[in-house]
Amino acid sequence: MRLVLSLVLAVVLAAAAASAERPVRIVVLGDSLASGYGLPAGAAFPEKLARALAAKGIAASVTNAGLAGDTASGGAQRLDWSVPEGTDAVILELGANDALRGIEPAVTRAALDSILRRLTARGIAVLLCGMRAPPNMGRDYALAFERIYPELADTYQALFYPFFLDGVAAVPQLNQPDGIHPSAAGVDVIVAGILPKVEELIARAKGRRGS
Repeated sequence: MRLVLSLVLAVVLAAAAASAERPVRIVVLGDSLASGYGLPAGAAFPEKLARALAAKGIAASVTNAGLAGDTASGGAQRLDWSVPEGTDAVILELGANDALRGIEPAVTRAALDSILRRLTARGIAVLLCGMRAPPNMGRDYALAFERIYPELADTYQALFYPFFLDGVAAVPQLNQPDGIHPSAAGVDVIVAGILPKVEELIARAKGRRGS
């Protein structure tokens, strides 16, 4: 009996060790800000984030599921195939196109709520990235739009990064000529700013995977 118990314990410990050593699988679900629009190969946010994590000795794979022009509703529609089984964590970066197009904030909220609810049900850790509305949309629209993110993060107990373009928006030398999409240097600033939150995300994902 003791031999059997010892063998069972050894198998359990080995499985736990293998789970801990497997790279955390992260999917970046976003729009052109994440997809690398206008940037050379290897300069998009997911790729640069993966290199930053590797430089810190953190085992993680980062999949680019960014789609230029996508809205929150579009992300909700493609969620199941964009975030495959085996995904441990998602960085959710959607909503910029909603604000640019003046989509009703209630529509954006419902789409993001659907994404968060479904990811939560799957046991996937989420880092929700906030977005700001352009000034020309007016104060009322901006208030309604921008409060979506902290409120949903609180509802689903998701990790929250208040503004994906923090330190980059409206800084000419960190953006491409269109003034909207970050340059390669701008992506570097985004990665540096969000990295601590991504480390929290990975720790949370590992904790769920080991439970």
